[in-house]
Amino acid sequence: MLRPCSRYLFQLWFTLSALLALSHTASAQLSFKTLTDSAIADRLRQYGGSDADREARLKHMFVESGCRSDKLSEQVVSSHYAPNLICALPGQTDDVILIGAHFDHVAAGDGVVDNWSGASLLPSFLVTLTTEPRHHTFVLVAFTGEEAGLVGSEFYVKQLSPEQRSHIKAMINLDTLGLGPTEVWATHSDPTLSGSLNGVAHAMKLPLTAMNVDKVGSTDSESFARYNIPHMTVHSLTQNTLSVLHSPRDRLSAIHLDDYYSTYRLLSAYLVNLDRFLAQPSSPTNPAPSAQSAR
Repeated sequence: MLRPCSRYLFQLWFTLSALLALSHTASAQLSFKTLTDSAIADRLRQYGGSDADREARLKHMFVESGCRSDKLSEQVVSSHYAPNLICALPGQTDDVILIGAHFDHVAAGDGVVDNWSGASLLPSFLVTLTTEPRHHTFVLVAFTGEEAGLVGSEFYVKQLSPEQRSHIKAMINLDTLGLGPTEVWATHSDPTLSGSLNGVAHAMKLPLTAMNVDKVGSTDSESFARYNIPHMTVHSLTQNTLSVLHSPRDRLSAIHLDDYYSTYRLLSAYLVNLDRFLAQPSSPTNPAPSAQSAR
C-alpha cells in the first residue's frame, strides 16, 4: 500500500528544497544536452526477451552511447542470473555518483514499467554526462536479480572495500517510471538529494512530488542504505497505479510517454547539477541553478 507523505514531512522536504534552491548564485544557468523524445521512446520499446537478452541489449546501448569497452564491464553475480552491467565515466576525482536501475523482471506482464523504464534510461544519460565537465566519477549500473531480493545490488556494494564505499557520495535509484509524473520515495531518500532534485524541478517547471512506497517492498537503493551511503529512489507510482506492478498490466501501453520523457529530462539536468552541487563546500547559502535543455 502506498502512503503519501505526511503533511509535516512533505512541508519539511519542500522547505529544505527551497533552502537548497538558494544555495547557488541566482544568475547561474545550467545547460545540458539530451536525446530526443523519439530516441528515448525507441529505447523503451526494446524491452522484449529474457533478462539475459535485456542485459545484452543494454550493453549495446551503452556502447552506442559512447561507453568505451575499457569503461564497460560485466560483473558476474551468480550462474543463476545475468551479470550486473557497469559503465564507469571518470571525473576529476574518485568521488562517485552512482545511478542504478534493475533490468530483470517477473513473468507476469512484460516488465516494461518494472523496470525496463529505469534500466533503458541509463545509457541515455551518457549524452548529457559526456558533454559536461565532471568533478565526480559517474558509475551507471544495470542491476540483475532485484526481483529475487536485491541480489545484484547487494553483491555490487558488498564486494566494494570500505574505502571504495566511502567514495560513493550519492546513489540514485530508478525504479518504475512513466506511469505518471516523477515521484520521490521521500522516507527512503537522503533529504539533501531529494531537496536538490526538487530545486532543479522547480527551475525547469517540471512536476515532482513525494510519494512513499514503504509497504510495496524493497528496491536496490536499500542495499546501499545498509552502508549509510546517501541514496534516493525515483519512481512514478501512486495508489491508482500500484496494481500495474507484477501484473499483466505491466506493458508498454501503461507508460505515459510525455511523463516518461519529462522524467528523463529532469534527471539529466539533475545529474549535472548534482555533480556541481556536491563538489562545493558545505554552505547554508548555495541554490540549484536554473536549467535549460538543448537537444
